[in-house]
Amino acid sequence: MLIEQTVGVVTGGGGGLGGAVVTMLAEGGGQAAILDLPSSPGATLAESLGEAALFVPTDVTRPDQVEAAFTTVLDRFGRVDLTVNAAGVSPAHRVLTRDRVPFPLDLFRTTVEVNLLGTFDVVRHAARAMSANEPGEDDERGLIVNVASIAGMEGQVGQAAYAASKGGVVALTLPLARDLAAWGIRVMTIAPGIMDTPMLAGLDERRRAALVDLNVFPKRLGTPDDFAKLVRGFMENTMLNGDVARLDAATRLA
Repeated sequence: MLIEQTVGVVTGGGGGLGGAVVTMLAEGGGQAAILDLPSSPGATLAESLGEAALFVPTDVTRPDQVEAAFTTVLDRFGRVDLTVNAAGVSPAHRVLTRDRVPFPLDLFRTTVEVNLLGTFDVVRHAARAMSANEPGEDDERGLIVNVASIAGMEGQVGQAAYAASKGGVVALTLPLARDLAAWGIRVMTIAPGIMDTPMLAGLDERRRAALVDLNVFPKRLGTPDDFAKLVRGFMENTMLNGDVARLDAATRLA
């Protein structure tokens, strides 16, 4: 899949990991649709990238909005070659607080709705769009990249909801690849480690240094650019399919 011939749909594309993928596509000669909340920087990013980018306000927990977004993308660009599911939430909450208050069930439900159900909803619409593409190299019609987390395999204290939702994304990877193989659609998942994204913006230097120390090598936080480079590697190698790639500098949380 050549970047200059690629139309990509990126959820959570207004910034962070998704924004880096959008920028990589647009600056490489491709085109990108940013699916993100109206309150995100998505409109500003799309404007800065010109005709190569389109912002479509979308809440991935709303099936009607997801379906409408793909219709908008197809009307504008004519096809979808790549989809990256980078929309997500990461609440921290213990199952039982010190005051013996149980985990709010609504918070658990919302986390799963965004991270797992939202991902699958986007996948099914992406697959339908890609199935109409003319086959390319190795008869490929498209690539879907989902975003999990190392927490999906090594969840920590306070991550019950987040780990469950991201573990679900990990578990989806192989069956999705098997389901969509007949259509020439590949599915890969990235499990990022500790990334320097807006989610860490509020941490002081001491806490950031402690996070860096968890990495084996290199001793730095991962960046959105690291993430985008990995997505591009998936695009360029059709043998990568049905697997989860850890982007974590050999970090192990357990």
